[in-house]
Amino acid sequence: MESGDLRIFRAVAREGSITKAARMLNYVQSNVTARIHNLEEDLKIKLFHRTNRGMKLTAAGENLLQYAEQVLSLLDKAEKSAQVGQHPKGPLRVGSLETTAVTHLPEHAASFLRRFPEVDLSVNTADTHNLIQQVLDHKVDGAFVYGPVEQTDIRQIPVSRDELVLISSREGTAEDMLRQPMLFFGAGCSHRARVKRLLKEAGIQNQKIIEFGTLEAILRGVSAGLGTALLPKSAVDCSTHGANVYIHQLPAAYQDLEIVFIYRKDFFMTSAFQTFIDEVNEMKR
Repeated sequence: MESGDLRIFRAVAREGSITKAARMLNYVQSNVTARIHNLEEDLKIKLFHRTNRGMKLTAAGENLLQYAEQVLSLLDKAEKSAQVGQHPKGPLRVGSLETTAVTHLPEHAASFLRRFPEVDLSVNTADTHNLIQQVLDHKVDGAFVYGPVEQTDIRQIPVSRDELVLISSREGTAEDMLRQPMLFFGAGCSHRARVKRLLKEAGIQNQKIIEFGTLEAILRGVSAGLGTALLPKSAVDCSTHGANVYIHQLPAAYQDLEIVFIYRKDFFMTSAFQTFIDEVNEMKR
């Protein structure tokens, strides 16, 4: 059994799909299928139930996954330990809210890479819930999310505060605008819970939701009169579409947004990650 087999096994177990695991690993799907089959042949045990809904771990697979996580974690720490004290270099995987990736991250990422060009920085955008899970699953080293985060396994660094605002293509009261169709990033959008509370407080029912994949698409949609949206004010201010929308202030209880940078408490600090933490602390100033 090789570490590569364990990585593939873990990816399939996490994704619940050969196709998704192959895409995540950047492997050919047939290769992933063959490696899982060979692993089961070597161990002489079935690791997955194959169903119409994907790959589900057997009891034996559940047991192997626990050991695979430990082995791969130790291998990862061993590799990172060799980088301690060296000039920052190597991979650095960061997750971010799309709005933060647009407003706060570019300037600091550019500054960081100018000073440490040997660091291979990658940024993955998602909503807060998914980013927290990616940190817990070691899929990213750290992430910018909305806080505070109530997770015992996670450390968090306050980065900045922002104001949540309602935007529309025309003037009117915030309550009137809340009755319009509302544009969101997707089902996991971090602001949906606030919207539900706000709508309930305003006595508004049957809100129509339109989902978009990017900040640019949401701003264009609002500007064109497709509906309204809740966004951080900084994201609206820095957009080329900001001049074409009206900003409506929300009740005080719904305005405050806190952005924090999170990472696992047991994450092994490479020199690249430690210097990035220093850059994160600079973002607070």
